[in-house]
Amino acid sequence: MDSYADWLRARDDEELRALLSARPELITPVPADLTALSARAAAPASVARALDRLDRFALAVLETVLASSPPVSRRAVVDAVTADTDAAPEDVDGALALLRTHGLVWDGESGGLRGAPGLRQSLPHPAGLGPPAAELFATYPTERLVALITDLEGAEPRGFPDAARLIERLTARLADPADLIEDAGPQARAALEQLAWGPPVGRVAEARRAVRVATAETPIERLLARGLLAATDDRTVTLPREVALHLRGGRLLRDVTARPPAADPPAPRSPELVVRTAAGQALTAVRMVEDLLEQWGVEPPPVLRSGGLGVRDLRAAAARLDVPEWQAAVLVETAYAAGLLARSSGVDGEWLPTRAYDLWRLRETAERWTELAAAWLRTDRVAGLAGERDERDRVINALGEEPVRGAAPQIRRAALRELADAGGPLDADAVRARLAWRQPRRRGALRDRLAGWTLREAELLGFTGFGALAPYARDLLDGRDAAAVAAALAAHLPAPVDQVLIQADLTAVAPGPLVPELARELALAADVESTGGATVYRFTAASIRRALDAGRTAGELTELLTRHSATPLPQPLTYLIEDVARRHGHVRVGSMASYVRSDDPAVLDELLADRRAAALPLHRLAPTVLASRLGSAQLLEALRGLGLAPVAESPEGGVVVTRPDAHRAETPPAPAPATPSADGHDPAMIAAAVRALRAGDLAARQGAAVGPAGAPPADPPRGPSMATVQELRQAVERGARVWIGYLDQQGRASSRIVEPVRVDGGFLTGYDATRAAVQRFALHRITGVAEVESAE
Repeated sequence: MDSYADWLRARDDEELRALLSARPELITPVPADLTALSARAAAPASVARALDRLDRFALAVLETVLASSPPVSRRAVVDAVTADTDAAPEDVDGALALLRTHGLVWDGESGGLRGAPGLRQSLPHPAGLGPPAAELFATYPTERLVALITDLEGAEPRGFPDAARLIERLTARLADPADLIEDAGPQARAALEQLAWGPPVGRVAEARRAVRVATAETPIERLLARGLLAATDDRTVTLPREVALHLRGGRLLRDVTARPPAADPPAPRSPELVVRTAAGQALTAVRMVEDLLEQWGVEPPPVLRSGGLGVRDLRAAAARLDVPEWQAAVLVETAYAAGLLARSSGVDGEWLPTRAYDLWRLRETAERWTELAAAWLRTDRVAGLAGERDERDRVINALGEEPVRGAAPQIRRAALRELADAGGPLDADAVRARLAWRQPRRRGALRDRLAGWTLREAELLGFTGFGALAPYARDLLDGRDAAAVAAALAAHLPAPVDQVLIQADLTAVAPGPLVPELARELALAADVESTGGATVYRFTAASIRRALDAGRTAGELTELLTRHSATPLPQPLTYLIEDVARRHGHVRVGSMASYVRSDDPAVLDELLADRRAAALPLHRLAPTVLASRLGSAQLLEALRGLGLAPVAESPEGGVVVTRPDAHRAETPPAPAPATPSADGHDPAMIAAAVRALRAGDLAARQGAAVGPAGAPPADPPRGPSMATVQELRQAVERGARVWIGYLDQQGRASSRIVEPVRVDGGFLTGYDATRAAVQRFALHRITGVAEVESAE
C-alpha cells in the first residue's frame, strides 16, 4: 500500500460502507472507481467537512499525527496524547479508529500512521505549531543564513558556505533557545508567548528586511535577528516549531480532554415530576397555538410588503396569549413550520390558518403536540431572531425570509442531544461548552445563541421539565414513530373531559383539557377568563351573540350546555341566552348598497329617530325597510355600535353567517420526508455505491477483459406500469436482482440488470450491473420488469 488509494482499495466492503456512511458526500455522485474516490476524499471541501464532524479529542489526536514526522507509530501518538491530556491509551485507540473510519488517517505496508492527502491545506498549523526551523529557513538566501549563524555563534562560518549545512546548524541552535529568548528581552518574550499556542503566524511590516543583533531596535527585530521568528513573506512572520515547543515546556496539547466538559450536579428532581411538568407545558403550548390560530381565523393580521408579520401584530398576539413576545414568535413560527399557518393568496395577503389546521384541531392533544414538535425540530427558521436588526439595520420580522438559518436544525438537535446524554438538566453555558467540544471547528456566535434559544424554546414547547429532557421528547429525537411518541406523551396528560362546571355567576370551569368538540363550541360561546390547572370561561352577551352569528340557535346552545354541564344549568345563563336570542336577528342588513329590514316598523322608527344614526345615513323605503349608502359590513358594525344585534341577510331572505372564522389559506406543501440516514444516504444506497466502486475499480485495473454484466439476449420485458412499480418495490424489499426494459430519451429500448435500492419521487435508484454503476431510472420509461432467475 504505497498510496492512499491503495489503502482504500485494501479496505473490505464493511469498512468502505463505514467510510461512506461517515462521509456521504463522497458518493454524490458515485465515483467511477476507488482511485476517483481517493481523489474526492482528498479534496479540500471534502476534508473540511470531515474535520467539522470531529470532536475536540479526535481532532487533537489527528493534530498529533500531523505534527509528527510521518510515518508515526501508534505508540508515539498514544504517549504524546496521554502525556498532555487526561486520556487513557484506549481513548486514543478509539480516536484513531474513528479517524481511520473517516479516512483521515491511514497506514501503509511499512507501518506507521499518516495523515490523509489534503489535510495540510485544511490544518496548516496542527496543534497550533508552525513548521520546523529547517522548513522555514529553507527559503532564506545564503547571505541571511550566514549572518544568522554569525550572530548566534559569535563567529562567521569558515570555508565555502553551504545552505543545507547552515540550516542544520541553525536548527541545532534553536533546539535549546532559552538563552536566545532571555537575551531578546521581556517584551520580545511576551510577543513569542502570544504565538506559542497558535496560530504561530503574525503580521508585521517589512518582515524580510535584513536585521542584525547589533542593529535590532524593536522586539520583533530582536527576534528576527536571533532566528526566533522567521519571515515567510514581506508581511508575515512564523514561529519555528522548536521555539514553540520550548515555550510550551515540551507539551503538544493544552486544555484537551477525552470527554466533554462535565456539568455541575443538578438539583435532585424525580423523573415523574420532570415528565409531568414537561407534559403540562406541552398541553399549554398546544392550547396557545390553537387559541392564536382561532383568533387569526377571525381577525387575520396582514402580510407585510416585505413579507412576514408586523411588529404590532406580534405584540398583539403576545398580549392575547399573555406571554412575552419571544414566546409568541416561537409559537407562530412553529405553527407555520407545521403547515397550520400560511399567507393567503392575492396582492394584499393575510396570515390565515390552513385547511390542515382544521384536521389538526380534531386530533388528540398528544398527536397535535407531536406534529408541532417534529416541525420545530426540522425547521430552519430561527424565532429568536424576530425583533432584532439585520446588517442593514432593518427589523427582522417573524414569518419573514430573514430568520432562516440553514444550520438551525442541526444545532437544535445537537443541543437537545446533550441534554439526553447528560441524563439531567444543563444550563445554556454547559450546553455551549459541550457543543464546543463536540464540534470545535463549527464554533461561532450564532451557534452559541442558537443553543441558548433551543433550551428556552424546548421548555416552552414541552420538550423539557426543570431543564431535563422528557422521555417522550427523547423518543422523538431518536426518530421513533410519531404514533409511539404520541402514546408516550398521552400517558402523562390528563384525560380529556366532556363535562364543565357552570356556575350562577355566568362562568364555566373546565377541570381539565376538554374534548375537541366541546372545546370548540365553548370557545365560541364564551371568553377565556383564566387558564392553569383549570380553565375558566365567562359567558357574556357578546360571546353568546358570537355563537349566534356563527349559526347556532338559542335551543342548540342551551341543549349543548345542559348536556355537558356537571351541574344544573343556572337560570341567569338561561335568561342571558334567551334575551340575546330574542333581540338577535330582529334587524337584518342586506346590500342595496345596503338596507335594513325589520318586521316591526317601530324598531325602524326608533332607529331613524336616534341622533347617533345620522352618520349612517338611512332613509325609509317601506314601513319595514331602510336603505343606506354604506356597505353591508360597515352597516352591520355601525348598528352593533348602537346597541342592536343585526344579522346579515341573503338576497333570498335567509340569514347569512357572518363570523369569518371559516377563512382559510391553502395548506403549503409538506416538507420532503427525511431519509433513513441523517446525512441523506440510506444503507442500501451506500451498499450499492460500494458495489459500483468495486466493479469500476476492477474494470479500470483489468481493462476490457472484465466488463459489466451482460443483459439477457431476449427482448426487454413489458408489462403494465402499475404492476411494474409494484414489482420493483417488492424487489427492493427482497433485495432481488431484476431485468428491466428501459427506453432512453430517443425512444430506443435497452435491457438492464438492476439491483433496486429504492423507488420514490418517480425514479428507481439502484446498482446497474450492465453499466457497473449506480443509476437512476425514470419510472415512466421502464417498459417492464422480470426477475433475473425467471428470465434465464
